[in-house]
Amino acid sequence: MKHTIVMTGASRGIGRVAAQHILRRSPDTHLLVVARGSGAQLAAELGAGGHMVSHVTADLGSLAGVRSAAGEIHDLLERGDLPPLRGFVGNAGMQYTNALTEGPDGFEATFAVNVLANHLFVRLLQDRFTAPARIVITASDTHFGDFKHNMGMVPGPAWKSPDVLARTGAFPQPGTTAAGRTAYSTSKLATIYLVHEYARRLPAGIDAVAYNPGFVPGTGLTRNAGPVSRFAMRRIMPVMTLTPFATSRNAAGRYLADVVLGTTKAPTGSYVDRSRADRSSRESYDPQREGQLWEAAERFTAAYAGGREPSSADVSSGSTR
Repeated sequence: MKHTIVMTGASRGIGRVAAQHILRRSPDTHLLVVARGSGAQLAAELGAGGHMVSHVTADLGSLAGVRSAAGEIHDLLERGDLPPLRGFVGNAGMQYTNALTEGPDGFEATFAVNVLANHLFVRLLQDRFTAPARIVITASDTHFGDFKHNMGMVPGPAWKSPDVLARTGAFPQPGTTAAGRTAYSTSKLATIYLVHEYARRLPAGIDAVAYNPGFVPGTGLTRNAGPVSRFAMRRIMPVMTLTPFATSRNAAGRYLADVVLGTTKAPTGSYVDRSRADRSSRESYDPQREGQLWEAAERFTAAYAGGREPSSADVSSGSTR
């Protein structure tokens, strides 16, 4: 049966590979890619050979942009211009070289893209999913915070109140690369917390899964890093894919497609480590934090989910900041 899968982060890296696998292996899929700027070209390239691909433009760093894109998708589904929605893939992610970058809505940019954008998409499209459906959010094993999982390259998460994490300067020496990487690993821990909440709260038949691709050199994740770091990630680190310590872009993309298509068996709430469901970190199982993050994400996105522009009163009261 024809169906729709909405996907962010399909323009490059593991997302591009995953999109190609999904279209080739599931010919009934209409893939709707959410991209900034080059969406039409991306859709044309992925659609070569007769695949069903369309696009919606959005800047995922802007909650107003996410609301607009999700609203457009919702309307297309409601009118029957798209086949039933069976999947959402939140693969887009961002890592900054500091913890001081603020998005247009006043949120710290890493938290806005990696956490709030996915949450707003899920909530705005929730009533259009047709079971069985699957939501897949790309996580990261940096959330373990130990040498085994990140070889000391990324500091572990430093959890704080979501109201603190959502703002710039949440970590010590916020202008440093270490603080930016801490913001990243912490946002990926938050992703797993929200997946656990989706598993509890979404209707039966709508599964939510966190996917960890492992360390994948050569992707666009470090595009905001300095020239030395970018060169190392693109030219030197890919050699590590010949060892057990890294995953090639092609393998990681194939694994992501396996999760999206259900080839990898994973019940709702699962953490999939590359090709199999596994346990995430001990810290990632914390119902109290999960509930607090859910409440905060709902509060931060309430004005956008409600279809109105946030006001200065919202900002001062903390409902959007």
